[in-house]
Amino acid sequence: MKNVYVFLATGFEEIEALTPVDILRRAGMDVRLVSVSGSETVKGARNIEVKADLLFDDIDKDFADILVLPGGMPGTTNLMNCKPLTELVTEHYNKGKHIAAICAAPTIFGKLNLLKGKNATCYPGMEDELIGANVRYESVVTDSNVTTSRGMGTAIDFSLELLKLMSEDKNTANNMADKVVYKI
Repeated sequence: MKNVYVFLATGFEEIEALTPVDILRRAGMDVRLVSVSGSETVKGARNIEVKADLLFDDIDKDFADILVLPGGMPGTTNLMNCKPLTELVTEHYNKGKHIAAICAAPTIFGKLNLLKGKNATCYPGMEDELIGANVRYESVVTDSNVTTSRGMGTAIDFSLELLKLMSEDKNTANNMADKVVYKI
């Protein structure tokens, strides 16, 4: 079984955070919501409160096969301002482990210099912040151990891509798409 951390900061985009949780848990992955806000309950950009499974200080940094950053504002800014998280993302990336971000959150990877020479995408209008990346406009882009996606409307595509990568079997993602009545 693969293990996933999805990080929540005040102002996160709810659909971008919860869609991967839903899809990956349906597939049997161990997915944990992690609050970087110092409270188990984190308020999203649309004032939906979500209870995290863990506080950042309580995580096992070696647990996750993949780290997922949802976008949203000011959620993305709050994630970027969490130095322990940015250090973990950089460490995870440098170990060759997978990192993923959607909407505005891929700009965090750019600011951390993790996109040099990689194909990446993000929320329209924020492409200049994908520092060092070859900017792409597909809904989801995976380049080696980095997956990026454009926004709320691509959350299912993003989640199915993560499932495909984690299951190492495209049929798993296609079967899940069928189960949730989604056509890819």
